[in-house]
Order: sequence, then structure tokens, then C-alpha cells
Amino acid sequence: MRSHKVESAIFVQGKTYAKNGVKFAQNNQADIIKWVEVEIGLKYGKQFQLHKEEEGSLLYKECIDGVAVSPSGYIEIKFDHKGKLTFFSIHGHFPPKEMVKEELYTLTLEKVVHIAKEQLKLIEFPSYKQKRLFPIFVVEEIYVRNDQMSIIPFEVFADTRSYFKVDETIYWDKPINQTFEQKEINWIEDVSVEQAFSSEPSPDSFPITTEEQEKCITSVKDFLRQEYLNETGKWTLKTLHRDKGYIHAILRTNKQDNRVFQRKLMIMIDAKSFEVLNYMDNQAMLEIFNQFQAPDKVRITKEEAYKKVKERFELKSYYVYDFEQKQYVLCGKLDCEYGVNGSNGEVIVLNDL
Repeated sequence: MRSHKVESAIFVQGKTYAKNGVKFAQNNQADIIKWVEVEIGLKYGKQFQLHKEEEGSLLYKECIDGVAVSPSGYIEIKFDHKGKLTFFSIHGHFPPKEMVKEELYTLTLEKVVHIAKEQLKLIEFPSYKQKRLFPIFVVEEIYVRNDQMSIIPFEVFADTRSYFKVDETIYWDKPINQTFEQKEINWIEDVSVEQAFSSEPSPDSFPITTEEQEKCITSVKDFLRQEYLNETGKWTLKTLHRDKGYIHAILRTNKQDNRVFQRKLMIMIDAKSFEVLNYMDNQAMLEIFNQFQAPDKVRITKEEAYKKVKERFELKSYYVYDFEQKQYVLCGKLDCEYGVNGSNGEVIVLNDL
């Protein structure tokens, strides 16, 4: 916990028996917002806003002056039919103003046409319903800096405080001829009452030091030498980040194909001993697509596809954490929920595949 404010309250089976517990006026969101503002010290509309509302449940997402944030924090609240609080959780950074580079948003789609064209990619898109692959021209999501001078790739970020970009291809001369033994990972963090109320920071909030980075890279290399012994130079260590008390190393293969999902490896490292404990390889999932019907022949050009879909492009303002500047910068998220079938030129909704 960062302060003496409550960050999580979970009631067994969603029921509360507290006589003097938190209770909201029924269907009164203003009452709930006021309680959240007092409880966690954030301002509605400035630092958080409503994202999703369901019966007995509200989900708020982080914002900066009403502008969406990436990576985003969230606040989740659940209550019973009497308005009694049954679940409360806050997750994320919710940065102070010093970490935000405030500026006037000036981006328009007209200003980023050259980037929009570049982001249109031909991808083999899977349809699980039809068990086949389709050749689809789709927009690869990306964040464009407000000054139009640079871009930030779209990805699901880890906690901004413990994320480190590596981008190093791993090579070795000799393999390790020894079987790797996977160890069980404990995904539930043990936090004592004393730790919580002493405001002791979570281990996941600490940055990864230079020494830790070097030890992690060595551990990753030794693991690859052991488990992927004939694949020297094939893998690139992309990032390191902390999660649930461990350090996670994310790797991708250097040779990628044109399918939606790419080969990825996540290695879990003990944060104290730097021993590799376990790993996850998505190869098994990717092999499922080998059973799908092959895509039809592409019969239209990228330029033709762009003309069909360009009016459906979206550019939405976002504050995005820049890991090099270590602050949140204003960007436009370039995206499109439509694609163009490369075999027949049909414009389709991607979620309908």
C-alpha cells in the first residue's frame, strides 16, 4: 500500500455481515463517487471515470483530466441489493501531476495519414467459428505522439515503475545438457497486517536495478541454453518487469510470420536468487492454427484496401507512459475495428470473424 488508504476489501461469497459497514443509497452513483473520492483521495472526472456499469457493480478507469491513460489503473466496486459494499479494489499507479507532461491535444487523422497507411498490415486472421484463416488488411494499433515526431507501440504494459526495456538478442556457444525442472509459482502474495498499515511498498513497485538486469539476462541465457539449446540467436529478450514478487522476462522470436499471434516466451525468475522457476511458451496455442483452413489468395493491393477502410480509422487522445522519459505524454491512439478481406475486398468488422 502506498498510504493508509484502503486498496482492497473483499467479502467472502460477496456477502457482508458488518453492522456498521459501508452502505450506499440505492442506484445513487453520486453517493458512490463521493465515497471513493474521500477513501482514496482521487477526483472524479480528473483522475478516474466510469468505464462499465452493471447491476450491483461499477468499474472506473484511470484518466488524466478526463483523458484515457495507458497503462490504465482501475477501481472496482460491488454492492448488494441493499446498497451494502461487498467488494472494493483499486489497482494502478494514478500518477501525480509531476509525472504528466501536460499539453494541448492537436492531433487529427489528416495529420497522421502517412502513419495510418504504414500501420495497415496484411495479417492471417483466424476465425475460430469457421476453423480457417482469412487474409485481412488490419490496422496495427499504435500511439502517435502529439508532436507527430515519434510513435509508441501498443502493448499491454506492466507496472510502469518496474518495467525495463532490454531488446537484446540472446546468443550462446555451448548448450547446457541438463533437464530443466519447472517449479510451482505462488500467484498469491502474502502481506501481513503490519506491512499493510506501515505503508510498506510492494516489492513490485521497485525499479529493476542495473545489477538485477544483468543477473536476469544471465539467467535467461542459461535457461535457453538448457531448454532451447539449439536456438541460439533465435530469441530476443524484449522486457523485464516485476509481478507478484517475481521478475518476468518476455522474449519473442526474431523471425515472425504474418499471423495475428506471434511466438512468445515468458520466463519467471526468483527476484532474490535469480533462479528461473518456470516458463510459458505459446507455441502449443499457435500450432492450433496449423489445423485451420489456409487463407485464400490475396487479390487486392494495400493501397486499394486503405481506400476502402480509411474513413473508419479512429484517433483517440491518450496519456501514455513513455519509459524513456519516465513520464506520461499526450498521444493519439490510432486504431480501427474494421478490416478488409484481401481475397475479395470486403470490409468486415473484425469481431465478427
